[in-house]
Amino acid sequence: MCTLIVRTGRRLSLMGVRDELTDRPWEGPGEHWPEYPGVIGGRDLKAGGTWLAVDPAGRRAAALLNGRGRAADDRTRVSRGDLALRAAYTGELPAEAGLGDYDPFHLVLAGLSRVRLLSWDGERAAVSELPQGTSMVVNTGLDPDSERVVAYLPRFRDSERWGELITAEPSCDPGALIVRHELPDGRVFASLSVMEVAIAREGVTYDFTDLTADRDG
Repeated sequence: MCTLIVRTGRRLSLMGVRDELTDRPWEGPGEHWPEYPGVIGGRDLKAGGTWLAVDPAGRRAAALLNGRGRAADDRTRVSRGDLALRAAYTGELPAEAGLGDYDPFHLVLAGLSRVRLLSWDGERAAVSELPQGTSMVVNTGLDPDSERVVAYLPRFRDSERWGELITAEPSCDPGALIVRHELPDGRVFASLSVMEVAIAREGVTYDFTDLTADRDG
């Protein structure tokens, strides 16, 4: 996933936009993992994990974004797709001692009482609390200078209808929220789906939008 928007408050709101190669197989949200009973998320069919996991019983969600930094050793690398699942299910962030076999990432663990961000650059881990209000996390983390953050954070802060902000035509502009890039090898990297989650003491709801439904490739 390449963009996560979070709004804290009595009702915690999250929106995750997943950008990926269009030929990478996946399926929509469900309880796909018997080892994590009750956890809901879309499943990456290549590696088996997810980019955004929701545990309704625990009133929490976890989202994974690719990061920047030193890649893990090819001989020992493991998929990052289990990180959001474990965080959502246990309510805990992984320990730094176990991160050496993962490529860089940002992992957000969100509940009603706090929202934490774990960033791993391949060498060091850093944990921080997201501030109150509305935040955006991108591949460079909580980065106020990101062109996407500059363009869209004010819009999300001012809007109560986030769904209206994902209706733009896909673009290769660095500040675009919904993206589409045609790569030199002929493949396409694009925004594939959006998942919006609302967490309150009364319960958890989510809304999933498949952006590929009406688009080629």
